[in-house]
Amino acid sequence: MNEYKLKEQMCEIGRRVYAKGFAAANDGNITVRLNEKEFLCTPTMVSKGFLKPEDICKVDLEGKQLAGTRKRTSEVLLHLAIYKQRPDIGACVHCHPPHATAFAVAHEPIPKCILPEVEVFLGEVPTAIYETPGGQKFADTVTPFAKDCNTIILANHGTITFGPDLEKAYWNTEIIDAYCRILILAKQLGRINYFDEQKTRELLELKKRLGYDDVRFRDDSLPICGDSSFDESYTDFVPQPHAFRRESCAAAPSRNGQASSGVDMDELVRTITDQVMAALNGACV
Repeated sequence: MNEYKLKEQMCEIGRRVYAKGFAAANDGNITVRLNEKEFLCTPTMVSKGFLKPEDICKVDLEGKQLAGTRKRTSEVLLHLAIYKQRPDIGACVHCHPPHATAFAVAHEPIPKCILPEVEVFLGEVPTAIYETPGGQKFADTVTPFAKDCNTIILANHGTITFGPDLEKAYWNTEIIDAYCRILILAKQLGRINYFDEQKTRELLELKKRLGYDDVRFRDDSLPICGDSSFDESYTDFVPQPHAFRRESCAAAPSRNGQASSGVDMDELVRTITDQVMAALNGACV
């Protein structure tokens, strides 16, 4: 695909991002790798739903603008931090899909072992610590994770997804937001059911046959369905599950080999409340 066609594709993906409600006003940014040293990126202060090919900028690997009549996005360094670690990555999409961003704001880790498509196409999704957007410190928040995933939650901010081409990078944004929406709806119904380890291994075998990578392929000691693989060995910021704490993880070993407690705090509170109310009703008779 020549450079102009890539710019047209970026505009098309921008329209999809905007139409989906993933980027309000002028939120979000999109980049595409041209070669080892040059990248196309969206401009700052332009709605992704109304981009034109002539709006697209070109930058080098350090973020210096090489071409374009508009100023490049201030968050291009975030994308470049991923390209520097991943020569296989051809495009990145950063935006604020509302359901995934709700997890980012709540610091709720993305649970695994629930939906087949998520296990195969996304795998484990880490959460990067918050930093003020735009600078190198912000870009550095994703560097611990970039080699081992294709989707990252940005705490209190949004998501960045990446892939071998722009279409696949964007698909990951749709998948993570649809998944988070399903999780929220299922939680409102009252229960989340998880795969067991054997069923998850079957999905991981399928994933391997399809040519997708997964951090759990790297090390047999990594938990398949227990704690997140993205633990303290990646970063000091390791959000702990609250709303989506596993109810049946007593038999699932944690990263340190100890069994998880398996305590469902919501159920425990309900049980204690029922017992207290029963005792009070008995005392009043």
